[in-house]
Amino acid sequence: MIRKCCLLILTALLIAVFIHCGKDSSSPAGPGKADPSLASDIQPMFTGTCALSGCHSGAGQAGLLLSQGQSYSNLVNVTSTQVPALKRVKPSKIDSSYVVNKLDGTSPLVGVKMPKNGTLSAANIQLIKNWISKGAKNN
Repeated sequence: MIRKCCLLILTALLIAVFIHCGKDSSSPAGPGKADPSLASDIQPMFTGTCALSGCHSGAGQAGLLLSQGQSYSNLVNVTSTQVPALKRVKPSKIDSSYVVNKLDGTSPLVGVKMPKNGTLSAANIQLIKNWISKGAKNN
């Protein structure tokens, strides 16, 4: 009897998990968002962490201004000045995007890991990768 009861409870839990997994659980914002927006998800990170005095505002490092209204045109499909073989952001191509290499610090070609004077969590870096993989839309 106890074995049958445990089996029923386990079955009910598995059914609940499968039902939940089938639902669209994307939230309007946050690191887990599968299809992030530049305006509401990505730009706030650029503004708070990258577009700071001495970094990517004003004169900008390597001509890369990440201030609101300028970040998209300075990133997407723009050739990197440090590694001309890469675009700063290549829509739908995380591995071909210079910015990802800078954030991950995975390539010796790109120099210092960014952000230099701040931090981005792994979840926020993943959010940027999600934005790029979904086409780096100007939305």
